[in-house]
Amino acid sequence: MKKISKLLIGTNNKGKFLEICDLLPKYIKTYSTADFKLKSPKEYGVTFEENSLIKSRYFSKKTKLICLSDDSGLEIDILNKEPGIYSARWGGKKSDFNKAIQKVYRKLFKKDKNWKQKKIKARFVCALSLYGFNKKISSVVGKVEGYISNEPRGKNGFGYDPIFIPKNKKKTFGEIKPSQKYKIDHRYFAFQKIKKFL
Repeated sequence: MKKISKLLIGTNNKGKFLEICDLLPKYIKTYSTADFKLKSPKEYGVTFEENSLIKSRYFSKKTKLICLSDDSGLEIDILNKEPGIYSARWGGKKSDFNKAIQKVYRKLFKKDKNWKQKKIKARFVCALSLYGFNKKISSVVGKVEGYISNEPRGKNGFGYDPIFIPKNKKKTFGEIKPSQKYKIDHRYFAFQKIKKFL
């Protein structure tokens, strides 16, 4: 099987882009959607997998490069797994995650006034899709289970990282060093599954 030497990372989220680049083998030359001034396509899928495929197919066809795209988000059990595939959209047009985090807290408060005294189960889910590779599509999913923190903590990471405490840890993803987080997060687990295609 021919090794991939060039890869487009199909995301306009800088945090995701850097995290994916860190996971990739060093011999792969990576490109970002910004290199081609590409806007993200409309995500009309109902699952993380569908949305990551929409992105990888779209960006691959636009650039003629093999594309690895990620669709990921936070699922909170007592909120019926919201925000889910709408995780970024909860931040509004500018994907302002401070706004999104406040929305999570508002909804939790509505659902249960005493939520802060409880362990609110949640998970991060990441679907990675590879498109343009022998025209075959590979799609994998990684998850990391955890809980919602009572308040945002830590400046590392991006998105909902400051309010997510992975299982068996005391710190949020926002407080954990990036080098450690990369080894235990949802993107890492998805990446372990897609690695064989690279």
